Amino acid sequence: MTSDVGTAAARDERPAAGLADEQDETATFADLGLRPELLAALTRLGYEEPTPIQREAVPPMVAGRDLLGQAATGTGKTAAYALPVLQRLPDERPGGDPLALVLVPTRELAIQVSEALHRYGRDLGARVVPVYGGQPIPRQLRALATGVDVVVATPGRALDLLQRGSLHLGGVATVVLDEADEMLDMGFAEDLEALLAEVPEERQTVLFSATMPRRLDSMARRHLRDPLRIQVAREVPTEGQTPRVRQTAFVVARAAKPAALGRVLDVESPTAAIVFCRTRDEVDDLTETLNGRGYRAEALHGGMSQEQRDRVMGRLRGGTAELLVATDVAARGLDVEQLTHVVNYDVPAAAETYVHRIGRVGRAGREGVAITLVEPRAHRMLKTIERVTGAPIHVERVPTVADLRARRLELTRAALRESLLGDDLERFRAVVETLTDEFDVMEVALAAVKLAHEATNGPDDDEEIPEVALRLERPQREGNGDRGRPSRPRPGGGDTARLFIGAGRSAGVRPGDLVGAIAGETELRGRDVGSIEIAERFSLVEVPAGSAEEVITALRASTVKGRKVTVRRERPRP
Repeated sequence: MTSDVGTAAARDERPAAGLADEQDETATFADLGLRPELLAALTRLGYEEPTPIQREAVPPMVAGRDLLGQAATGTGKTAAYALPVLQRLPDERPGGDPLALVLVPTRELAIQVSEALHRYGRDLGARVVPVYGGQPIPRQLRALATGVDVVVATPGRALDLLQRGSLHLGGVATVVLDEADEMLDMGFAEDLEALLAEVPEERQTVLFSATMPRRLDSMARRHLRDPLRIQVAREVPTEGQTPRVRQTAFVVARAAKPAALGRVLDVESPTAAIVFCRTRDEVDDLTETLNGRGYRAEALHGGMSQEQRDRVMGRLRGGTAELLVATDVAARGLDVEQLTHVVNYDVPAAAETYVHRIGRVGRAGREGVAITLVEPRAHRMLKTIERVTGAPIHVERVPTVADLRARRLELTRAALRESLLGDDLERFRAVVETLTDEFDVMEVALAAVKLAHEATNGPDDDEEIPEVALRLERPQREGNGDRGRPSRPRPGGGDTARLFIGAGRSAGVRPGDLVGAIAGETELRGRDVGSIEIAERFSLVEVPAGSAEEVITALRASTVKGRKVTVRRERPRP
């Protein structure tokens, strides 16, 4: 199944965001040819008009075209393929095997996409099953056995179920690869090839990616037939417009970070925010600190079960929590409508990580704020991130006590104004009239404001946070440790651990199998996995020391090449 993607792109290139014609700008979901049940669901969910990627992708997908879509995070691409997948489901679906397969890189994204398909397809009775690592396989086997229309899966778990004979792909009419570049980065290339080989050749294939590296373009040429290529660029604000995501950095010493974070949150007053940390220990410590300071904070990291994560996300979406303190396990796949702020507690080790993090806000037309706490030596990484994002990060001083007091007074003023406009104040008139016999009405008002302010904010006992400035980093020396390779930050610190995995060449194990299994079952990414040695009957894999136990636990609960294997730390040699 081959085609020249470049030729198709030249023939069918669609306009990027901001360049669509006037007819596209005024398009509605009804103009996209969707069935009434889907339009009713969109209306019920409050969707008013399609985003640029939805306007461009839905009609050709509904018509059955293969599609190659390049779009940034937060542009509405989930609905861009979910709606056509549901539209193409036949009215009579007596069979139990899936008619559509959606492949995604992470369990969080699998959950998000599955929830979206459920919401859109409720009136159609669409049967959607997510399958991913971290959830017991028997539960997924039962769900597949009862019949399913759409399977949303991570590649490793989908291949595992396929090899068990529990996932049947012979009836699949549409395959979607979402965030395909990330799946390749996580080592899923061979899994994707194996899965695509099992679905019928006469199928619709759709690929979405934020970037288009050469190997992904090569995969598209092999598996897509005469694809329509759509590229929706990031929105570039014109002069006088406010950027969709306001990016700000505050320079602060490490010891002062908890206090600085609290100060920034007090001044910004987010409706809901995610605070990203590098390690799960840092997540737990910071969550405890924030709760001790009076915030409603919840932790989210790879050391928690899926049931615990679901409860945490429910509390955030329900408004009983206002802060989510998380590792990068939450960097992809989370779409919380009321989320207004993303905070990087540290400067991310990679610019791509920063992009994925701030993509949690400013989605689907909503504005957002990205805040980074920068230690003085992080100047170089901050500049790298600016180049990648193509937008300046404004470095500001940490708000002072005076700034905080002014902000608190502004919030008190706003609350009083709201009360004056909406509340029944008549029952308090006698109190005011009695006091004005003795005091000036302005003094009475000032005393009332003081009481209201102190009741909300407490006494002003804050201390100033020491001001520090950025300074240039010295270039890191290459070749220190890690067998001559440049050192790279690792979750949980710089040390590594070598793990013994009881499967090797005789079982057909390849490096990509091990990287894919680790990345699919834990919070590590493909680039976090170090050296890999594959012997005849076993393999040795290097992982960050702080994540070793998580990897061991996860791999023991899953399979490698469809079989259970022994996983433990490498024993020291005598």
